[in-house]
Amino acid sequence: MDSDMLMRPATVKVRGETHVFDIEEPVLPDWIEDNALQSGGFPHDKKLRQQTYEEELTLLQMELVKVQFWMQKTGQRVMALLEGRDAAGKGGAIHATLSYMNPRSARVVALTKPTETERGQWYFQRYVSHFPTAGEFVLFDRSWYNRAGVEPVMGFCTPEQYEGFLDQVPRFEKLIQLEGIKFFKFWLDIGQEMQLKRFHDRRHDPLKCWKLSPMDIAALNKWDEYTEKRDRMLKETHTERAPWTVLHANDKRRARLNMIRHILKSLDYDGKDEDRIGKLDKKIIGNGPGFLG
Repeated sequence: MDSDMLMRPATVKVRGETHVFDIEEPVLPDWIEDNALQSGGFPHDKKLRQQTYEEELTLLQMELVKVQFWMQKTGQRVMALLEGRDAAGKGGAIHATLSYMNPRSARVVALTKPTETERGQWYFQRYVSHFPTAGEFVLFDRSWYNRAGVEPVMGFCTPEQYEGFLDQVPRFEKLIQLEGIKFFKFWLDIGQEMQLKRFHDRRHDPLKCWKLSPMDIAALNKWDEYTEKRDRMLKETHTERAPWTVLHANDKRRARLNMIRHILKSLDYDGKDEDRIGKLDKKIIGNGPGFLG
């Protein structure tokens, strides 16, 4: 895939209107800038203040340290996967969660494309090998759900493989729950203008430009296809044993805080401080596909 070719201006359709998006232009177009935060039906008019975010995050990170001590004492296993469109904020949410946890027993799994050997295995096999052992806290930055979104949209799997995955995954995740692993599934949802803004920001930030891949640019005109696959994925894999938690993530700060709060509220660990955890923002976080609206 020629990355220089993919950096050329792209024609994108946003809310029924066709625009030319030139990611090389240093100034973000007004039609993106003016609509980014409220895109996708985001419920807040302003981002959370940085100071408020940092104060609340610190309290939550203190609770996460308690969780780690509890896990080491009891042998509990916690695992969460984070899914969402490109630039939804998965990596930042994982960093905020793990920053002050002991890396010897808290880790992130971000797998590259399958090797030749892995392509010949049972699809779930390479993910299972990264599951937590006793006392471990594991976060997946993307997961087996690649086969429900990226792979079928970009042509990396066959229709039969896609349909087979949707049929198998509820049973696979039932086994995870029966095994006793505390298991969370998060979908970080962003609006189209916000995604374009974040792509543009990455392209022009010398510290973050590595985050923008040719695959991201190739997917610019596939928004509706990704939406269709997202909706079907959430509908068919949202189960009582392994439910999806949806986060409106145009404001990364609110999304991170509410994700961590949800995890903390779901665990019965020693020394749990409900006042420190605080309340969930029910405008930001909800249960299952119905929360997308």
